[in-house]
Amino acid sequence: MEIAVVDYKGGNVQSVLFALERLGVRATLTADADTIRRADKILFPGEGEAASAMHELRAQGLDQLLPTLTQPFLGICLGMQLLGTHSEENDTDMLGILPFEVKRFPKDQAYKVPHMGWNNLHRLRSPLFDGLQDEDYVYFVHSYYAPVGDYTIAEGEYPTPFSAAVQHRNFYAVQFHTEKSGPVGTRILENFLNL
Repeated sequence: MEIAVVDYKGGNVQSVLFALERLGVRATLTADADTIRRADKILFPGEGEAASAMHELRAQGLDQLLPTLTQPFLGICLGMQLLGTHSEENDTDMLGILPFEVKRFPKDQAYKVPHMGWNNLHRLRSPLFDGLQDEDYVYFVHSYYAPVGDYTIAEGEYPTPFSAAVQHRNFYAVQFHTEKSGPVGTRILENFLNL
């Protein structure tokens, strides 16, 4: 099985590559369109800021390529947000694969932004979560979120409900870091590789 990890300078991808290695899977870190097109599975991790990420995706032509892919695709953290239509973060137009607008968490004295640390998943509804339980914990680091909608396959709360995971056709994405979420994150990666 060929696994491609999309390289758009979107943060530290080494932890994702190491997580795959622990599963006995070798992945190619690449921005090459042909390599991405022929891969059996695509991972799209990201950390950082939306406008810079979209600038890099456009510079490499990946903004045109990624929406056309038909193989199983997993966005992680910023890689999930980039699948939406628009972000409040620097008023950024995104890839438009899923019909959500990324919002900033409201300022609230009881909740610090960014939302950082372990939090529960709720209302799991996808084969991506086979073998997991409602209330399992995963690791989040984000200041922006996708609202809950028809595309939501898992929810989180901080303090407002948000999409912890989404799906549209072959595009799956999670707001949390699978590679930093211990056995739960490992199981999600395994389930994705088995889709």
